[in-house]
Amino acid sequence: MTIAPTALGYDPYGFAETHLSSAARAVLTTLAAALDRDVTPLMRDAWETATMPEGVLGVLIPLDLMNPAGVDEREATSSMFSGFRTLVLARADVSVATLYNAQSGLFRATVALGGSREQSARMDGAIRSFRLKGVFALTEPDHGSDIAGGLATTARRDGDTWIIDGAKRWIGGAASADVLAVFARDVADDDVKAFLVPRTAAGVSIRNIDGKVSLRPMQNGVIDLGGVRVSEEDRLQGIDSWRDVTAILRTMRSDVAWIAAGLQSGSLEAAVRYVTEREQFGRPIGGFQLVQEKLARMLGNTVASLGMAVQLSARQDAGAYDDVNSALAKLQTARLARETVALGREVLGGNGILVEHDVARFFADAEAVYSYEGTHEINSLIVGRGLTGLSAFV
Repeated sequence: MTIAPTALGYDPYGFAETHLSSAARAVLTTLAAALDRDVTPLMRDAWETATMPEGVLGVLIPLDLMNPAGVDEREATSSMFSGFRTLVLARADVSVATLYNAQSGLFRATVALGGSREQSARMDGAIRSFRLKGVFALTEPDHGSDIAGGLATTARRDGDTWIIDGAKRWIGGAASADVLAVFARDVADDDVKAFLVPRTAAGVSIRNIDGKVSLRPMQNGVIDLGGVRVSEEDRLQGIDSWRDVTAILRTMRSDVAWIAAGLQSGSLEAAVRYVTEREQFGRPIGGFQLVQEKLARMLGNTVASLGMAVQLSARQDAGAYDDVNSALAKLQTARLARETVALGREVLGGNGILVEHDVARFFADAEAVYSYEGTHEINSLIVGRGLTGLSAFV
């Protein structure tokens, strides 16, 4: 048996065939082909320049991946379909997956789950088509892991408007968004609320974070908010507490596990391609025992991560959302991703640090995935609390 990647990455146990309809697989195969043909060739230069090519969204938007033709609506909105979509995107480049998911995942979910029925109905079509681009602005310069209790951005009611003061950090795509979904603490009741703030509103300033060694093409921003006025109509009416924010985050937690699985598949594909072409001592290095042992470990990690992501999405689609399951999947798949990309870099030797061979992109991006959407330590404490019934949080 020859183990070869499909358009959806390495999947020797047939998870995609088991859990996706033929129509959904066809959509994702088309996506994979578009990425391979039109996006991946752009990403090497994008890494050098630390910029996101303008053509990336131009390739993705026409595919209508949030409402794909021929796919049943229930499947198209499922965690399973969006998970495999994320895997295919991350298999090409993690920044591309992050860019798309900033819109299709957290921002769309924030409006759908946090807005009123009227707000959601009015905006969802524009969000799906990218006519209205938005981002999820929660993390702050001084608050990441402790954001639940430490959120410092404030909102003060003044008649029919709100005045927002504070700052947000690590907000992907902020500089190109139309609106920012800003989470702020109401000074009157100390509860968290959310506001759709126009990027061009008076008092909003955005600057990109430079000097990153991971997610280089993705433009992460710092948002400063000084006396920004937002109408009550632009407050998301369904978010009145941190519990409401958690409900939104819970629906998106599986995304990181899928990204971790996807980047491993991309790294393995690049490594196999290299070792079958690169010759030393008169033959391809892919025929050496030590190289094959590393490749086998990479495949094992990749498939294990995929299986965990699939089962997490299956449970979520069945209505079983569990913070322990999400935390376990995130910490394990991100940990395995780190090992997988390190093995990939090893088998390429010195060439493993060159962007032109692709493995280096995945190697660097695994560090970002390991830390964002809950650090390894925070997720470990969630799992530990589930195991013991005792909280180790301070």
